[in-house]
Amino acid sequence: MLSLTAHPLWRRWFGSRSEKAASRFLRSLGYRLIEHNFTCDIGEIDIIALDGKTLVFVEVRSTESGDAQSAAQSVDSRKQSRLTRLALYYTQKRRLLDRAARFDVLAISWPAGQPEPTITHYPNAFDAVGRFQMHS
Repeated sequence: MLSLTAHPLWRRWFGSRSEKAASRFLRSLGYRLIEHNFTCDIGEIDIIALDGKTLVFVEVRSTESGDAQSAAQSVDSRKQSRLTRLALYYTQKRRLLDRAARFDVLAISWPAGQPEPTITHYPNAFDAVGRFQMHS
């Protein structure tokens, strides 16, 4: 079966739909959303939020299949390193280096025919990696 997310326009729409679902989910948990799609030369952070006083960098991964776990596992060591560098850049730029921070992953599964996604939340999914480790 051909995956529709292989097509760029469909992929962009699918990603946007997933990030909107992620935002609703995080708000329902009481997170305060600060930014969506923060972009710089290093890359992009999907969602930046506050959980109480903790700054949370959220990576959203979505799939058309029912296997949300494989979507979450796609946040490999290379992606974790990039997200760590992005988070450090963001906290430096916003002068938030004194703020506790963590990385969450939201795995969103949209099987065909299902009107709402299944969302699996991995709070504190990984520690900062590389030479620029942050504290939490």
